[in-house]
Amino acid sequence: MGSPTRGALYVIWGDYNKPALDRSLASLRAFHPDLPVHVKSLQPDATLLDKAGMFDMSPFDETVFLDVDTVVMGNLEFGFTKARQFGCAVCICECPWARRYGSLEGDMVEYNTGVLFFNQFAKPLFGLWKELAPKVDSSITFVVDGEPGRMPLNDQAGFALAVEQSGQLPFVLPHNWNFRPKWQKSWYGPLKIWHDYGDPPEALAAHNLSQSDPANVLLSSSLA
Repeated sequence: MGSPTRGALYVIWGDYNKPALDRSLASLRAFHPDLPVHVKSLQPDATLLDKAGMFDMSPFDETVFLDVDTVVMGNLEFGFTKARQFGCAVCICECPWARRYGSLEGDMVEYNTGVLFFNQFAKPLFGLWKELAPKVDSSITFVVDGEPGRMPLNDQAGFALAVEQSGQLPFVLPHNWNFRPKWQKSWYGPLKIWHDYGDPPEALAAHNLSQSDPANVLLSSSLA
């Protein structure tokens, strides 16, 4: 029996942003030049709910799933290590309350599924996610600049419920591992993954390099 395989998974469908995917792939190769990559192309009419099937889409034993608008800014070994211990490693969403979805309530935690480390031990959790995703009311109502809007569906509602029902708790990574600059404005230490269609500030690369020194990890940084 050979050694476990490890790789990165991207999922694309419809009119996806190819420049963003190319940017993400280049950033991944800068830190993991030998890591295999699998880009799964879904049917054009696929939705975010189909993302819940990513466990079956990955050809690897150990996987990091990355949204196309992510930029890798550091070595990802720790994420794989924690997934090996817990089955899955993920960040809490910038909106941590899953009750923003139509069918969820209470203090159930929402996770950001744009960056997910997982392995074969996570099969029950991901299987339940795939089952629940099309059944849960994952609509969101919101207001932007005074105007109401509605998002009809989202895959993260099903993931939150799957964690709640399965009892298989993921390892929670700090938000440096899935940094959302529109909502998160400060952090400590180096950023591992920038998650936004906008490019990271040029000064951020120098900051990350300085924070690779353990003596500097207590220095905070801010986008403000």
